[in-house]
Amino acid sequence: MVIALPSDTSWLQREGLKHLVAALGAKNVRYVGGAVRDTLMGQPVKDIDIATVLDPREVIRRLKAQGITAIPTGIEHGTITAVVPLGNVEITTLRRDLASDGRRATVAFSAEWQDDAARRDFTINALYADPVSGEVFDWFGGLDDLKARKVRFIGDARQRIREDHLRILRYFRFQARFGSQPADPESENACAELAATLKGLSRERVGMECMNLLGLPDPAPTVARMAQLGVLEVVLPEADVDALAALVAEEARQGIAPDALRRLAALIPPDPGLAEAIASRFRLSGNQKKRLAYAAGRTATPADPRALAYRLGRAGALDRLLLTGESVAPLHDWEIPTFPLKGGEVVAHGIQAGPEVARIMQAAEARWIEEGFPDASRVKVILSELLA
Repeated sequence: MVIALPSDTSWLQREGLKHLVAALGAKNVRYVGGAVRDTLMGQPVKDIDIATVLDPREVIRRLKAQGITAIPTGIEHGTITAVVPLGNVEITTLRRDLASDGRRATVAFSAEWQDDAARRDFTINALYADPVSGEVFDWFGGLDDLKARKVRFIGDARQRIREDHLRILRYFRFQARFGSQPADPESENACAELAATLKGLSRERVGMECMNLLGLPDPAPTVARMAQLGVLEVVLPEADVDALAALVAEEARQGIAPDALRRLAALIPPDPGLAEAIASRFRLSGNQKKRLAYAAGRTATPADPRALAYRLGRAGALDRLLLTGESVAPLHDWEIPTFPLKGGEVVAHGIQAGPEVARIMQAAEARWIEEGFPDASRVKVILSELLA
């Protein structure tokens, strides 16, 4: 039986996509990967990838001839980015692997669709669709795995992991997103056996993949399984999987959207110094490191959640409250106010500019927060009382 993408699939109607396919020649291209997989699962599609038999330089030539901007984002690996309305499209020449060290692969271009499919990670990601008929091509049982919600490596799981060690973490991310139980035993065993190879990857790649996993609706059962298999201790030995499950449940109870950084904070002990070290290990940004450290100091929560939001920002306050199981209701529809007092107003009362002005400002702000953020008229009274 022929399986095809529904003709009314919304992303197939995106502006500029048909023009792009025509420029390359419909017989030379197929949609591949996530767009095909997610469409068949009834999930929204964000990115569109195209595989092609054309050489990357021929891709560039044809696109430019039709007035389509082409960016050689990864031309040495065969990838060109076409700039089209409503989202760019990555176009990659069919490839086969010549060699790999577990971090990067040496590839050769190919004219065979199955060669390209064979080098991909999971069966559900090796689905290709004809751009005209929508017919789906499947060489490795991906359609059956989609139906069964099974995440399974193509061919020999250990070989796929030796080609790219990051596939261990990708496996668990896809299992959390698409998989059902019981999981594929061969895939799990291979991940457990080769977990130590993750140590050879860049911290940034590991951190990004872990954050992608933690940002899914409910990663807790999968993360717990990673711990059981000895995978989690390689990338995050400090992890407390029970705390993650508790946070996910609290987010759901209070109707708060998933947040990867908050979930990471739940996994690690309440130690700001350790939090900063882990943020550095995962190559997080400066702002992310600061927020993770704030969340790690979650034992000290003021009585008024609004005071916490004023000090730490809304995200920081939500982190602390949810991690300690407290209500975030006081923050609903509440905008963080600006302290309605300037240093010049203090100087106007005869106080010399300098440390004394700063001390008075800090004292007035503390009173203002303590009194629940009253308006400017009350702040003037507070200032007068402090100056008296």
